[in-house]
Amino acid sequence: MEIVVNTRLLINNKLEGIGWFTYETLKRITNEHPEHHFIFLFDRDFDEDLIFADNITPLILSPQARHPFLFYWWFEFSVANFLNKYNPDLFLSPDGYLSLKANCKQLAVIHDINFEHHPKDVSWIVRKYYRHFFPKFARKANRIATVSEFSKNDITNCYKIKPEIIDVVYNGCNELYVPIDSKIQRSTKQTFSKGCAYFLFVGALQPRKNISRLFEAFDKFKTAEKSDVKLLIVGEKYRWTKEIKNTYLHMTFKEDVIFTGRLSTEDLHHVLGSALAMTYIPYFEGFGIPILEAMNCDTPVITSNITSMPEVAGDAALLVDPYSVDSISNAMIHLFKDGEMRNSLIEKGRKRKLDFSWDKTADALWKSIEKTINA
Repeated sequence: MEIVVNTRLLINNKLEGIGWFTYETLKRITNEHPEHHFIFLFDRDFDEDLIFADNITPLILSPQARHPFLFYWWFEFSVANFLNKYNPDLFLSPDGYLSLKANCKQLAVIHDINFEHHPKDVSWIVRKYYRHFFPKFARKANRIATVSEFSKNDITNCYKIKPEIIDVVYNGCNELYVPIDSKIQRSTKQTFSKGCAYFLFVGALQPRKNISRLFEAFDKFKTAEKSDVKLLIVGEKYRWTKEIKNTYLHMTFKEDVIFTGRLSTEDLHHVLGSALAMTYIPYFEGFGIPILEAMNCDTPVITSNITSMPEVAGDAALLVDPYSVDSISNAMIHLFKDGEMRNSLIEKGRKRKLDFSWDKTADALWKSIEKTINA
């Protein structure tokens, strides 16, 4: 089979959630299926390390698609022209964008449609693009894969797509993330949190990650518990809005908030494994990989009780109302004071994490590919 893949988010050292999904699944699928030929479509120079196997041919198509006008040009002209000329068995798009002008079969991985529920979380022009084109992509797709039952139901209801053509393909977790010993934990705290215990957030800093309420909840925690505990924020300021900025500036304990920016995989592993708890409380999430990352490192988790997060966490996390600062701060206080609860969540996390792996993700995505091609 000839399978063309949209790999524009496969950028070395700049992988975010969808980029990691693309990397981990394609690395496995291309190596496990040498009988098939894959063409990776990039929109810029690529790293040779991302060409995982001999059965991959990389191709750069211009222009770089990093703006809605260029999204449109890349998918509807550059990609469409290539697909219609090459006529592959399938066009696979791990970020959900399809080519409406292409005639071949297409499989879209739509991770979530947050922009339909919280449109102001993205810029005006991106919002206009998403809300205009993603319903078209969903209807154009011969089949859709998504990362949770929540997202499947959301896509079904919002876009009136038959649920039987949507496959749930859960995310996995980097296998390098494992528990670390106390010596590394002490060293990590000296490096990142002035030797103190810390709550941890990992993710791009944008409105839906609910950073403002996390700041407020941490202030309440610090007011209630006179401690040297810090709040470690790992991730780039993707959309550092006025609201997030003002909330931070008005914090009583903002000196105890530490921003690390993006970390290397090794440093992130150590930071995950040394945390008092993961505090990951978005108000919308298609999956929530940091939940799994923390569980794999034997770190207890506080997460939201809505959208996909209870589905991912099961009984192995402390669930909170992400719209309630009191709910979040009370969970932080509870975990800080109750060692027995921390240990219980760690033990439950060890069992829960077994339900997810990138091997399982790749297998499920390959089944979706086969369904699409053979339909």
